[in-house]
Amino acid sequence: MSKYQAYPKYEPINAEWLSEIPIGWSTTPLKHVASINMGQSPSSDDCNIDGIGVPFLQGNAEFGVKSPTEKQFCPIPKKVAKAGDLLFSVRAPVGSLNFANKDFGIGRGLCSIRGTNAISQSFLWWVLPSYKYQFDAIATGSTFEAVSAEEVGNLNLALPPILEQTQIANFLDHETAKIDTLIEKQQQLIKLLKEKRQAVISHAVTKGLNPQAPMKDSGVEWLGEVPEHWVTKSYRYACRIYRGKFGHRPRNDPAFYDGDYPFIQTGDVARAGKMITTYSQTLNEKGKEVSQLFPSGTLVMAIAANIGDTAILGFEAYAPDSVVGFKPYADLDIEFLRYSFMAALPALEQTSTQSTQANLNVDRIGAVKAVFPTCDEQREIVQYLDGLLNQYDSIEKRCKEAIALMQERRTALISAAVTGKIDVRNWQAPTSQQQALEQTA
Repeated sequence: MSKYQAYPKYEPINAEWLSEIPIGWSTTPLKHVASINMGQSPSSDDCNIDGIGVPFLQGNAEFGVKSPTEKQFCPIPKKVAKAGDLLFSVRAPVGSLNFANKDFGIGRGLCSIRGTNAISQSFLWWVLPSYKYQFDAIATGSTFEAVSAEEVGNLNLALPPILEQTQIANFLDHETAKIDTLIEKQQQLIKLLKEKRQAVISHAVTKGLNPQAPMKDSGVEWLGEVPEHWVTKSYRYACRIYRGKFGHRPRNDPAFYDGDYPFIQTGDVARAGKMITTYSQTLNEKGKEVSQLFPSGTLVMAIAANIGDTAILGFEAYAPDSVVGFKPYADLDIEFLRYSFMAALPALEQTSTQSTQANLNVDRIGAVKAVFPTCDEQREIVQYLDGLLNQYDSIEKRCKEAIALMQERRTALISAAVTGKIDVRNWQAPTSQQQALEQTA
């Protein structure tokens, strides 16, 4: 915030959430400057998805955008938010904010807020999320956190004069848009890196590293042409495939856990990267009797929820039936097999069942055909991919660090502006020419 100046003078205030405000500002509960309309849910029989009646929002609908998408309609809603109202989530996540671009019926997970002449809607848009910590301190609930209409109304705000509110809102509209654009560019780069990673892996394990190698038609749609001397075969002939097990339901029965035996699940596979080196859950003697033991060095794959995630076990562990293990035969490098599965992910997804969620099984995986080079070529491909993907990982890490820093800066900038820590009264929106220069900088 060093590029912005503070106000010339401040006065102390007696508040836990703020020690001082600029001269000319005041403090006030939200209920003194805005009307609060708490949502009320109709009977489910009174709602429909056929577009009959008023668009209806039950709660937590696409918060942070200014045009929420209705998922239901209600002919006679009990409570209505008018176009221009702010929609405020009073249930987890408490404090999420949305802008009503048209009239909406609102359920009890929401309240609508409309400022009086003393406070502008544009300023409220920025100030309410900045005071989310006040709600975090008072939100209660057994199944989910929530706040009441009274608690929303008692939210204490630092309030500048009305013209200054508009200036602060305009400043934040512009400055956060710049930050959001930079964040979006980093997110796009991460997306491109993921696509590039998949393309590089797929090409290396199906075409090889020698662009001059004679090719042949594999007869398999996802493989296309492959090097002439490579062998095409189903995964069941390349490795032993065996499924995890947990022969007791419910699987979360505490009587089977907290012993001496590592127990890995799909989340452990997804978080691992190449190697699984840690675990968060263990089985006891009773638990290990109903589960499947995978030896150290087993390649494991998640076959439910986040299907296709793979990693190599760095220790002996038990696994449930949502995980499959692979032991490659003598002519197959385990790390090449892992890359082969990563390349085959689209084919694996195509063969998965789609009931409530995607699922694979041993037979479906085993039936998928892949292509396998000589052992020497497998090792060369693994070494090549390891080096290249490490470079991609480093770039992605820097992108994520940049995003985190920009998000922190965005939050700090909003908080500083709406609490008077920085003075933006003399800020002027840049001209079109200045904006063009900013975008190319």
